[in-house]
Amino acid sequence: MNDYRFFAACLRFVARRTDAATPELAALMADLEAIAAGVEAEGAVIVARDRLKGAARALAGVAAMLQQQILPEAVAAGDAGAERRVRWMIDAAMTGMAGLSAHGESADAGDYRKPLPPAP
Repeated sequence: MNDYRFFAACLRFVARRTDAATPELAALMADLEAIAAGVEAEGAVIVARDRLKGAARALAGVAAMLQQQILPEAVAAGDAGAERRVRWMIDAAMTGMAGLSAHGESADAGDYRKPLPPAP
């Protein structure tokens, strides 16, 4: 399996640094923690059926944070490796979000499980 620990660590970092001031935010941060566990264990985004929408929102938030705050720093530093890794994480989060959203539209959808693309 490819090394996805950096992505799992990013998800956990966001989950732990976000002020979960409401029960809804706390649930989204728990979704990120659960996704991180699946990423580490199986190299896949794994989400229970009843958390598809929340997990999709959480991944979209991670992608936005990476794109708005982290990617510009990597680009400005001129670190091609860091930029490639951050872009991969943005793409992985957005692909996961889109997959979760589409999967949730199916009336008979069960839990979601999709392997991540190869890591950079």
